[in-house]
Amino acid sequence: MAELVWLNGEIHPLETATVSVRDHAFLYGDGLFEGIRFYERKVFKLDEHLDRLYYGIRYLDFEMKVAKSELRQIVLDTCKQADEQSGYIRINVTRGTGLGLDPRNINRIPNVMVMVSKLRLFPPEAYENGLTGVFVSTRVIRHDALDPRLKTIGRYVSNIYAKLEANRQGADEGLMLNAEGYLAEGTGDNLFIVDKGGVIRTPHIASGILGGITRKTVIELARGAGYDVREVSMTTYDLFEAEEAFLTGTAAEVVPMCRVDTRPIGCGKPGEVTNQIISLFREETKNGTPF
Repeated sequence: MAELVWLNGEIHPLETATVSVRDHAFLYGDGLFEGIRFYERKVFKLDEHLDRLYYGIRYLDFEMKVAKSELRQIVLDTCKQADEQSGYIRINVTRGTGLGLDPRNINRIPNVMVMVSKLRLFPPEAYENGLTGVFVSTRVIRHDALDPRLKTIGRYVSNIYAKLEANRQGADEGLMLNAEGYLAEGTGDNLFIVDKGGVIRTPHIASGILGGITRKTVIELARGAGYDVREVSMTTYDLFEAEEAFLTGTAAEVVPMCRVDTRPIGCGKPGEVTNQIISLFREETKNGTPF
C-alpha cells in the first residue's frame, strides 16, 4: 500500500508531507478531523463523515475554500492512487496559519489534509474474546464547554489522558463518565449495553458523548433486526447489571467488552446479541462509495 497524503492541493508520500509549525491546530488544537474506513475499495459512510465535518466547519466559522463535493472527490481520488483494498482515511481541516489565539490576526486559509493509511485500534483476538475495560478518573468535556458533536482535534487531549490511565492499569480500554457521574464513552468509541430483557441501551447524546457515525449505524441495524434500542442516561450500576456490553467506532468497528474493573459483564464472554450486531455491521460495510 502506498501511504499517501493530499495536502492543500498536492499529493505527497506520508513521510514527506509537512505543515507549518504555525498551523493553528499544531499551536492550539484549532482544527477538525474525521476518521473514515474503506473496505474492498469502497469508502464507508463517506457522505455522513463529510456532513459532520462541514457542520463543524460552519459552527467554528472556518473560512473553508474547498467545497464538500470537491473534498469528496479528493478523498476518492487519493484512495484510488493509494491502490489498496481496505484501509483508513484521516481528514484534517485547520483554521489557518499564524501565531496568536485571535483568528483575526492569522492567515485564515484552512490547511486541508486527506491521509490514506492503516489503523487498527484493537488486535483481532479482541473481537473473539472481548476487551477488558476500566473506569478512569478523566471525565468527558462538558457539553456547555464544547459541544460533543464537534470532532475537534484539541478535544482529544482528555481522551488520550484517559487512555494513558487505562494503559497504566493494563486494560484494553478506559471508560469515561461525565461530570454528573453518568456513563459517557470510551476513549475513542461509543458504549452499548444489552440488559437482561434484551433491550440495547447506549448513553444519550446529552451525556456529553460524540455522536458517532458507527454508533448511529449500529442503532439503525439493531432496530432493523427487531431490537429495542434506547438512548438514555446510565450509571455504572447499569453496566455491571448488563448481560453484554460492546463498543463502536470507526477504528474499533464493533467490539465486545467482557470485563470492567476486573468484574465480568454477564457471563464474561461475547454475547449472542453482540455477535449478531458484529455480523450485521460487517455485512453493512460491503456498502460504500466505490473508487
